[in-house]
Amino acid sequence: MRESSLSSRQAVLLLGVVVIIWGTTWPVNKAILHYMSPIWSTAIRSCIGTVVLLVLCLARGRLILPRRGDLPVVLSVGLLHMTAYSILGNVGMQHVAAGRSVVLAYTTPMWVAPCARLFLGEAFTLRRAIGTVFGLLGLVLIFNPLAFDWGNHASVLGNGLILLGAMFWAASILYVRGHRWIGQPFDLLVWQALTASCVLVPCAWLFEGPPQFELNAQVVGLQLYSASFGIAIAYWAINKVNQALPAMSTSLGLLGVPVFGIVCSSLALGEPLEFSLVASMALIIIGIAIGALPERRAAATTS
Repeated sequence: MRESSLSSRQAVLLLGVVVIIWGTTWPVNKAILHYMSPIWSTAIRSCIGTVVLLVLCLARGRLILPRRGDLPVVLSVGLLHMTAYSILGNVGMQHVAAGRSVVLAYTTPMWVAPCARLFLGEAFTLRRAIGTVFGLLGLVLIFNPLAFDWGNHASVLGNGLILLGAMFWAASILYVRGHRWIGQPFDLLVWQALTASCVLVPCAWLFEGPPQFELNAQVVGLQLYSASFGIAIAYWAINKVNQALPAMSTSLGLLGVPVFGIVCSSLALGEPLEFSLVASMALIIIGIAIGALPERRAAATTS
């Protein structure tokens, strides 16, 4: 069964929906941590997202077992992105404001550029080098070594875990870039989410014990939103967008996520919009944008 293609306008609108969903997911996940522990929160969200993806696949006749050649990418995304990145982000967010955490998490493209040169042989151009420098300046500003409370070990740990999670996501992106696809990316999503769920539940039980949380309408609604929209719908939508728009356009469009995430965190959670946070976000986004832009090629024709 073939996917129906989107027009460029439809794809841009759908990309905007993804930005809104993922931007609002950060304060939602932060709010969930008031009711349950971080790994169980991640595990439950993953399980719900898996069920929603399964329903979508069955409804569209797209429940297909992954081919053997696609198993590495199932494990890569399922373990590095959906498991390691999610756990580290949720644990770190206990000690870091949601606005700051979303900026740190979306430094991922900055790590991809130099690593793609090392592991995939992609050119590390002057433009990408300049973009990386801007991104690193943003990180220096957000941490502000002279003002950062290095004695607050919880804060240091939280920021470090989120950055480590961003690096795991970058590793997943690098593998996905180099993978030779057999099946369609959407057809593998449910298996990636299932892989993550099968690892997250035992990890939650091992490190946090049996699930203990206050079950009320608010936490149920937050988890349903985060899982159904943040995992199932957003991943389905971004796959549709990737098929209709150039990769550069998609990556630049997703830079709206940390911007929208900071605004939502300020409005929903009352987090202050500090100048250093806004300035560091601007530097990181400029750096990623510069690194993602194509190199200008000299004209091949002569007069």
